[in-house]
Amino acid sequence: MEQKLILINIINLLIFFSFQMLLPTLPIYVKELGGNNSIIGLVTGIFVVSSVIIRPISGLLLDKLGRQKVFVVGLIIFILSVLSYSIFSVIGVILFIRFIHGFSWGAVSTGSSTIASDNIPQKRFGEGMGYFSLTSSLAMALAPVIGLSLISRYGSDTLFYVSALLVTLGFAVTFKLKYKDTTPAENSQKTKGSLYEKSSINPSIIIFFVSITYGTLTSFLPLYADKQGIVNIGMFFTVYAIALFITRPFFGKIIDTLGFDFAIIPGLILVVIAMGLLSIASSLNIFLITAFIYGVGFGATQSSLQTMAMAGVPSSRLGAANATFLTAFDSGIGLGSIILGVVSSSIGYSQMYLWAAASAMIAFVIYFMIGRKKQVQLLE
Repeated sequence: MEQKLILINIINLLIFFSFQMLLPTLPIYVKELGGNNSIIGLVTGIFVVSSVIIRPISGLLLDKLGRQKVFVVGLIIFILSVLSYSIFSVIGVILFIRFIHGFSWGAVSTGSSTIASDNIPQKRFGEGMGYFSLTSSLAMALAPVIGLSLISRYGSDTLFYVSALLVTLGFAVTFKLKYKDTTPAENSQKTKGSLYEKSSINPSIIIFFVSITYGTLTSFLPLYADKQGIVNIGMFFTVYAIALFITRPFFGKIIDTLGFDFAIIPGLILVVIAMGLLSIASSLNIFLITAFIYGVGFGATQSSLQTMAMAGVPSSRLGAANATFLTAFDSGIGLGSIILGVVSSSIGYSQMYLWAAASAMIAFVIYFMIGRKKQVQLLE
């Protein structure tokens, strides 16, 4: 693996570690401040709304202004946002900070995946994206557990300081990167002002419905487990991420050789099964079995659909392609958190996860209608 790809992987790991530490802990923090389930869903949802707003803009800027400017500015705002959580403890202000934080996350995560895409060999693109995804998987394995431990033992301030420090370290590494910027010739008049990449829309629609299931996990799983009398629920995220870590490179090789069907179809089936199991989970063992099934299914589906969204896209449009896909991904998480947060307040967490299973089934149907591709198209 080339040095520049290793560096962006390190940066992505640090960014995702910070991000994942806050996912299961911010709902707890807001709950302590007096927020109900609807407010907790809004905390996740408003973050995603702002990231959805900025992603297509940041994708266009990555292609037009270059990778470095957008990436560095996004990281600075990210650091300031996380530090602000420790300063303000009013729900209304937290919601505003979360909105600004979402802007930075949209720019930074779009930037990191675009920079990685620039540096992955064309003929091993599926495999390369699988390895890039391992950084986020490793963060998912460790960060939620560490975040939950920090907030329970040392309080929210320590949690936010550690989270900000991780992004600061990632920011320091950015100055070692060499960025591949598009040239004026590549930025033709034809693509000028185009916020979305048309060839990436179909896989993006599918990931929208899949990511609704992920939104219910990040927003409500710790609260659901607590209601069920389950302790050490942080292990769920560890098992989930281990499953991602094991299977993502494997499925990357599969789509490079056999096509997308062999990864996405079984992946979607496993996501449906996992949501169904979660709706009846009553012990830690069932939660952990569900975590592994979901990890394999989501890992196969998410990384394969992202590869599909970027396959065949010229380098001058990779920013827009990543933005298109990640906008849909974030939209699913945000809407899932908001809508299913209201649902859970009315019918409970168990029934809510059945709704999430239905969302994955919709994704399965849509894949057969508009999403299928037999081969990975190499990047031009």
